[in-house]
Amino acid sequence: MSALKWIGGVAGWALGGPLGGIIGYFIGKMFDGMNSGEYAVENDRSYGNTYKRQQTHEGDFGISLLVLSAAVMKADASVKRSELDYVKAFFKHQFGQEKAAQYILILKEILQKDINLPEVCQQIRMMMDHASRLQLLHYLFGLSLSDGSACEAEIQLIKRIASYLGISSVDFESIKAMFVKNTESAYKILEISPEASNEEVKKAYKKMAIKYHPDKVSHLGEDVQRQAKEKFQQLNAAYEEIKKERGMN
Repeated sequence: MSALKWIGGVAGWALGGPLGGIIGYFIGKMFDGMNSGEYAVENDRSYGNTYKRQQTHEGDFGISLLVLSAAVMKADASVKRSELDYVKAFFKHQFGQEKAAQYILILKEILQKDINLPEVCQQIRMMMDHASRLQLLHYLFGLSLSDGSACEAEIQLIKRIASYLGISSVDFESIKAMFVKNTESAYKILEISPEASNEEVKKAYKKMAIKYHPDKVSHLGEDVQRQAKEKFQQLNAAYEEIKKERGMN
């Protein structure tokens, strides 16, 4: 199967707008003598403020991950082997060995290209549901910490991405607290302060349990749902930690 047919088969809305322009660059450089000018997805008229949100498919999610991964990997001006291994492992589990290899080829090309993050994130924000965008952020934090430590430049870039994606600061801090631990991490995961009452703690947990339920991203594939379950488990662990600290039932 040619690259164009393969990508077209796994992605929908991601082939339009700035994301499509980046993929068009890859196709133009690597296959069939095409060039990015001939693959004019950037001028797709279906992309714009009137474009209706569609179901996010695995391919759309995967292409979005590739572009945002490249941005985070370049944040500290050093692409690490551990980061590439993290991406490879995720895509292998998500799409299988053959498709993962093709995705990695695309990633290597994207790493050489300047990325207009605000425009890319605007397209993702317009087309992707909130639960899927939260899962994107969760993945990016995992990528950032794949070498065992949190790089401030990468964390700050993920914060910018969260803002561009329309993810609130409290949601950002909640996901960050699952990866970057401190004495208030459990409270940040529940998006409350240590001064919250026991009743507020219970209400916050119920709200977060609905927001981060793994079923909300089941349409993105088994591996994404598995990561969502891990995040849900961290939410439960944070709640149990607070209950134990306070002697709550």
